[in-house]
Amino acid sequence: MGAPFKKFEAHGSGGPRIHEIPMRMVLPNLVTVLAICAGLSGIRFGFEGRFEPAVVMVLLAAFLDGIDGRLARMLKATSKFGAQMDSLADIVNFGVAPALVLYAFLLDQAGSPGWIAALLFTIACGLRLARFNVLDEEIDRPQWQTEYFVGVPAPAGAVLVMLPLYLYFLRLGVEPSRPAAFVAACFTVLVAFLLVSRLPVYSGKSLKVPGDKVLPIILGVVLYILLLMTYPWYTLTASVAGYLLFLPFSVRAYSRRAKREGEKVPPSDIG
Repeated sequence: MGAPFKKFEAHGSGGPRIHEIPMRMVLPNLVTVLAICAGLSGIRFGFEGRFEPAVVMVLLAAFLDGIDGRLARMLKATSKFGAQMDSLADIVNFGVAPALVLYAFLLDQAGSPGWIAALLFTIACGLRLARFNVLDEEIDRPQWQTEYFVGVPAPAGAVLVMLPLYLYFLRLGVEPSRPAAFVAACFTVLVAFLLVSRLPVYSGKSLKVPGDKVLPIILGVVLYILLLMTYPWYTLTASVAGYLLFLPFSVRAYSRRAKREGEKVPPSDIG
């Protein structure tokens, strides 16, 4: 009588054994795991009432989660395992962590509506990430449409939804209260709908910088990073405001590009 189960091969038939995997294949996955640790640590700090380190950890998780894929492509270390690991990390870092930190800080004072808002944001983030994975596999889309995200991307949503915390850290008189909790719940639901909307958001992936503007742009990026390190809450608040103002211009640019390409744009694609 044969064995009831086949021997499990960790890497599939014919795949490399564990001792054969080079270190460059491990580094992107290590960054992904560190991102998950940062996101979960942010949740812990939030429920301990240490909201500033909580926000820092959530933003750190978003940053690490944003570079692991680029690191894998740079090291030529992409793999199906890494792609699945990254997708699972995204829902934790961009959906669960920001929602729970915001709930611990303010939304709980709104009662059930606050919890519903947190749930909607997390679910919307999961739906957004699933749609991104599906669209990323489509090959029949026009090349120019790949320059736009469909809906606000999940990392941007995570930064946007924590705006109430930034305003509180600015010490502008914005204090946690029941009315403020209801306003924050409405804002959270708004961000959730932006995530799952068909709003075309320019990604900037194919943006080309003129040679004579490289140095000023580098200087501008360095200035932004210095401002973020020196005045983090002012810079983040201004960034959120600037991003929300940017969305209508992105929609208009998409519509103009579609007309120039001679394509009919369904209303759902620009609204």
